[in-house]
Amino acid sequence: MGVTLRDVTRRYPGITALDSVDLVIDDGVSVALTGPSGAGKSTVLHLIGGMDRPDSGTVEIDGQELTSARLDAHRRRIGFVFQRFHLLPALTALDNVLVPVLPRRVDFDRRARAMELLDAVGLAQRARALPSELSGGQQQRVAVARALINRPGLLLADEPTGNLDSTTGREIIDLLLSLSEQYGTTMLIATHDSEVAANCDRIVRLQDGRITSDEKVAPAADVLDRLGGLRP
Repeated sequence: MGVTLRDVTRRYPGITALDSVDLVIDDGVSVALTGPSGAGKSTVLHLIGGMDRPDSGTVEIDGQELTSARLDAHRRRIGFVFQRFHLLPALTALDNVLVPVLPRRVDFDRRARAMELLDAVGLAQRARALPSELSGGQQQRVAVARALINRPGLLLADEPTGNLDSTTGREIIDLLLSLSEQYGTTMLIATHDSEVAANCDRIVRLQDGRITSDEKVAPAADVLDRLGGLRP
């Protein structure tokens, strides 16, 4: 799912969160949005996800401009992963994964897909566990499975490792990248972590609501070549 922001500005009382931002993201790539707090990373995700609207400019998904009439359908095509896991404490891991598809008709077996995703994130054996019985990393894995239940074309992750230790955080990022590649999902990650960003295809840096740099990340083998190393 491709994404285009054209001359997008978003203001809140006393602050300009985004200032005339242009951004084009190709289908199927992973992009890290980096920058200090208040740079505009989360605002970009909220606009792309249809959780907010720009004051001026346009947000296009697969060449179609987002409008108020299209927002509900748009949100159903997107997966969200947040810093806080937002699991419902009274529901099992399996039921938490199922929540996004419970209120509507779908053309697949909900339970079978939820179990498939729990297996993909390594938690098939904990399907009946409550969130309180899971570690932070396990809860975030459930949140990742929940985000993918609709097979979204676009996955938005806002500081998904912020509440995790570094080792668990790396595992979650590896999981997100692996699953998004497996399903052909475009992924945007807002992060302060340079190691997280380095694992994506592109790094877009923001400062004071503007893009200050936009660069592709060289594959590891290419880096070795430039350093005079040998490809494995």
